[in-house]
Amino acid sequence: MDITYTILIPLIPLAVFLLLGIFSQKIKPAVSGVIGVAGLSTSALLSFYTAYQYFFVHGKVDGVYQAIVQKTTWMNFTDTLKIDMGVLIDPISIMMLIVVSVVSLMVHIYSRGYMKGDDGFTRFFAFLSLFSFSMFGLVLATNLFQIYIFWELVGVSSFLLIGYYYTKPSAVSAAKKAFIVTRFADLGFLIGILIIGFYTGTFDFETLNAVNHETGELVLNWASTSFMGLSVITWALILMFMGGAGKSAMFPLHIWLPDAMEGPTPVSALIHAATMVVAGVYLVARLFPMFYFVEDGYALNVVAYVGAFSSLFAAIIALTQTDIKRVLAFSTMSQIGYMMLALGVSKYEGHDGLGYMASMFHLFTHAMFKALLFLGAGSVIHAVHSNYLKDMGGLRKYMPITNITFLIAALAIAGFPLTSGFFSKDEILVAAFESNKLIYFSGVLVAGLTAFYMFRLYFGIFWGKDTKYKHAPHESPISMTLPLMILALISLFGGFIPFSKYVSADRAGFDAHLNYPLAAVAVSVGLIGIALAWVFYKKENNLAEKFSNAFGVFYKWTYDKFYIDEVYLFVTKKIIFNLIAAPIAWFDKKYVDGTMEGIGNKTVVISNKIKGMQSGKIQDYAFSFIAGVVILAMVFIYLWTN
Repeated sequence: MDITYTILIPLIPLAVFLLLGIFSQKIKPAVSGVIGVAGLSTSALLSFYTAYQYFFVHGKVDGVYQAIVQKTTWMNFTDTLKIDMGVLIDPISIMMLIVVSVVSLMVHIYSRGYMKGDDGFTRFFAFLSLFSFSMFGLVLATNLFQIYIFWELVGVSSFLLIGYYYTKPSAVSAAKKAFIVTRFADLGFLIGILIIGFYTGTFDFETLNAVNHETGELVLNWASTSFMGLSVITWALILMFMGGAGKSAMFPLHIWLPDAMEGPTPVSALIHAATMVVAGVYLVARLFPMFYFVEDGYALNVVAYVGAFSSLFAAIIALTQTDIKRVLAFSTMSQIGYMMLALGVSKYEGHDGLGYMASMFHLFTHAMFKALLFLGAGSVIHAVHSNYLKDMGGLRKYMPITNITFLIAALAIAGFPLTSGFFSKDEILVAAFESNKLIYFSGVLVAGLTAFYMFRLYFGIFWGKDTKYKHAPHESPISMTLPLMILALISLFGGFIPFSKYVSADRAGFDAHLNYPLAAVAVSVGLIGIALAWVFYKKENNLAEKFSNAFGVFYKWTYDKFYIDEVYLFVTKKIIFNLIAAPIAWFDKKYVDGTMEGIGNKTVVISNKIKGMQSGKIQDYAFSFIAGVVILAMVFIYLWTN
């Protein structure tokens, strides 16, 4: 299979970024929107064509889907250690191409309506294209260093998009927060990459993931090398997971995600619902054979427990938030935790790899219905000019398309039967039940909480109190509602895609069937969550207020996100600043600056004393010349006579 053309998938958005960025002052906003949409449409068509060629024509050999690689050497360090650049096509890279291209295209189309009239319209589309280029490059990477390069480009792109409203202090602060937090996480990622390169002499996924093949011996050989009680490979994998946890907003590196909602709502849909935040999940999935075949299993356990805790932690916080975008932000964190825990519980007797497949399936379905939720929220915000539930209510009468599509997305994320989220979430819970009962029960609880807070949001926006708006809200234009309808269809029927046939841990595919008893438990819990939300929020009443008052301090803790931001601030100011930064600053000011200032002051003093030697007067120079000649002559005569 010739995949040379796939390099065009990321290069087209890059060309659009350069065109719009360089000529942003000359290109009319309407034209820039058309250029952006046309570029992403072309990349999307190429992505679907690649998927068709791979899954139905050339990808399978002897019943197994093969990894297809085209690359060229970029840097040579030694005879064995080098860095290549190229494209890697296999089931999960194809799946990610579809996710990134579909969501990016929907966001581009939607933004033509949402951002209309904005002063930086062309700049916005340039940034969207840069982000899309970075994500395409990340998912097509053939090795760890290539993925790291695009990983950092995604960080830069998100910084630009989150801080798009650069005259707004909160947006600038949120952009810096996201960039700094993920940089700390990425330090761990980079160290893990360097450890692997040092011990194995390679960064290529082909070699590193072939641990069930003779070429994988180099990985398994150093898996027995111990450091502080764990194998070196385990430490490397945990450090790389640290980078993934930062990008995917896992606890305790999640603090940037809710603040990132300061960017325009299409940015929230693109970055923080469907693409950037799942980069961490994709990283663990890309290295899954390494995680899987390490005998001690600690790395997978870390992934499982961090994912499970993050999922529950975020779901609890989402219950009390009143900014609809922040509810969706914590919902994203919770669902990413679901994907992580599914990867972490993928190794158990009887059905290895089910968690891996379930995680990738949920990544796909979640991308669609979470993008739909964010874009639906944007449609609402566009109509009422507020992010807060207190300013909403009864909007179903004014915005029927947004109402129906948002309801579909809410049903999907709640795991309502036959929606896409039902199928993917069921597979995750099955894998967790077979592997770790504690994680399973946590996952079931999260399913109930998710259904409750999503329908709290739905009823609060579209039902609830009959708000008297100063200006009657109206449905969004077709440029915004068309993406909503397309994503709603995928959210409804995406679960019927035979995902396990195409994306599984061993690339051979296996049949995944519903576990009806476990599905019944999850559905029942979800329906209870929906029913409670119906009672509390469908009609205006004071039940929610009574309930929150009953929980007292715990409700306040939840509303304030358990004060994790304040803990970081305390650690930063009181510990890092007072114990580390302040002494270093004192030493720098007193000795480093003092030394430099002393040298400068002495230079001034000496220059004042000798500057008369350069008076500019000819007679002074003549006197100095003659005096010098006389002195030299006297010295010469003295030496000659003695």
